[in-house]
Amino acid sequence: MQRVIERAVDLIGRATSWLALVIIVLMATNVVLRYLFSYGSVWAQELEWHLLAPLILFGMSYALLHGEHVRVDVLYANFRPRTKLIVDVISQVLCILISMIIVWLSVKYVSQSYLVGETSADPGGLPYRWVLKALIPIGFILLILQSFALLLGAIGQLKSLKEKS
Repeated sequence: MQRVIERAVDLIGRATSWLALVIIVLMATNVVLRYLFSYGSVWAQELEWHLLAPLILFGMSYALLHGEHVRVDVLYANFRPRTKLIVDVISQVLCILISMIIVWLSVKYVSQSYLVGETSADPGGLPYRWVLKALIPIGFILLILQSFALLLGAIGQLKSLKEKS
């Protein structure tokens, strides 16, 4: 199960990483149009952060999978292997719990946006704001899955350390 989750997170993360290139091209185009041709559009500017949201929300699981997340390595690096695994277990449990709270709170936020048909407040902005907001629970569900996979791995390593001693 751990490998299935990690493969899925890796695939989603790699696919999502292409959004970075799209965002760069979009921002560069917006800058050129605005400063060279005095032309700008609200929808193109909004599209920048509409693309940034999935990059961040799906990228956090990918970063966790590849060990690129924030950790206090100054302390962690000096721990014994068993202590590191215990810290990993506690960290993943906390991440799962916090992510579950965010998912639970964001579902009402998304459904409210959907029910009122929320769109951009700016004239010429993008419609369907609820689609963007729906990425919040989806991104955190993906983070829960990746944290669960790491939790399984850490527990398995703890068991094998216990069996060796």
